[in-house]
Amino acid sequence: MDLGKVMEVLFAHNRWRRYDTINLIASENVMSPLAEVLYMNDIAGRYEEGLPHKRYYRGTRYIDELEVMLTEAFSSMLGARYVDVRPLSGTLANLAVYHGVMPNGGTMLAVPTACGGHISHNPVGGPRLLKIRVVELPWDNEAFNIDVDGARKLAVAERPSLIVLGASLYLFPHPIREVRDIADEVGAILLHDTAHVLGLVLGGRFPNPLSEGAHLLSSSTHKTFPGPQGGLIAGNVDEDLEKSIRQAVFPGLVSNYHAHRYAPTLVTAMEMEEFGKQYADQTVRNAKRLGEALHNEGLKVVAVDRGFTETHQVAVDVSDRGGGEKASALLEEANIIVNKNMLPWDKSALRPSGIRIGVQEVTRWGMTEDDMEYVGRLVADVLVRGEDPAAVRRKVAEFRSRFGEIRFGYKVDLEVLNRVLSSLRLL
Repeated sequence: MDLGKVMEVLFAHNRWRRYDTINLIASENVMSPLAEVLYMNDIAGRYEEGLPHKRYYRGTRYIDELEVMLTEAFSSMLGARYVDVRPLSGTLANLAVYHGVMPNGGTMLAVPTACGGHISHNPVGGPRLLKIRVVELPWDNEAFNIDVDGARKLAVAERPSLIVLGASLYLFPHPIREVRDIADEVGAILLHDTAHVLGLVLGGRFPNPLSEGAHLLSSSTHKTFPGPQGGLIAGNVDEDLEKSIRQAVFPGLVSNYHAHRYAPTLVTAMEMEEFGKQYADQTVRNAKRLGEALHNEGLKVVAVDRGFTETHQVAVDVSDRGGGEKASALLEEANIIVNKNMLPWDKSALRPSGIRIGVQEVTRWGMTEDDMEYVGRLVADVLVRGEDPAAVRRKVAEFRSRFGEIRFGYKVDLEVLNRVLSSLRLL
């Protein structure tokens, strides 16, 4: 093994993805400098099974304090009586809720994958492992949203234990209030997967699912909420269901909670309190402007008649440009990073007609509406005008060099850095 090669590859990645590319992956973000420095801590090697002050390990007194602080922060920000920050990802948060609601299997309704539903809502994903039958909610292509009347008829026929809203491709808020009425009618629990829009919720640009009527929300903590990778469950449910979900998290799905993420997640929550509204507003404005720019360049942007989007995402049908696989590969050659994505009319996840674009990270790097116009032009240089990706890559590099400072977050000074390194005896 070659240590030098390991370092070379890692540093090459850091440089390429952070400073040489326009990253438009909708499920990613960058932490603030302070959060990143605090991510480096001794807790990364520690265990903390159980709940605060009721651990199966000793030596967790400070981890307990951080977990309680983080739980209370999300509880306050979301209006949730019950919060669990132990899941390692949004997917594991979803599985914990599924098992908590249906410990012996059952039926759930969820958004189809082609219409934006996440793989963890899909029959081939986590539900299959838990012996849960998934029935797809009906979809209205024109509204690019759930068909509420159809959902009511389906729920009455299927009598599900759980209904899941929220999505991976998520352009417009789902009708949470209307679906809560349906859930009450059939005796189901309503879960909203908030992973993609948590930062927009906390910034006031997307409805709080709990305020809208969801019993529970699940989330990750690294998309529009720009923290370290992790998971979250929050809600207002009875003690029996809360206990069942907690037990699904541990000992069911997670043992070590990777609690070194707690401090940087707390810092990110504080940043959202201070900068969240400004950040969320700019993110949605950027997404709308990028959708408009791509449309004006001749690309088939989804939901034109609805204003393209109300979140951080834009979806483009590139079936006339070779499909999502070819389009995303060409853009990567130009250092513009997107992902291929199914659209409601697609049959294959491997050969989808769409690409999904997210602007939350470039917003953190300081880009605004005028910059979205230029990003749209660069995308069109590749996909519409057929320019050599290598030539576009040079334009991307020049443009990207203007954005080297993360916004809407806390900086780190040498004193803080020295304190962190000294506390770890690395100086």
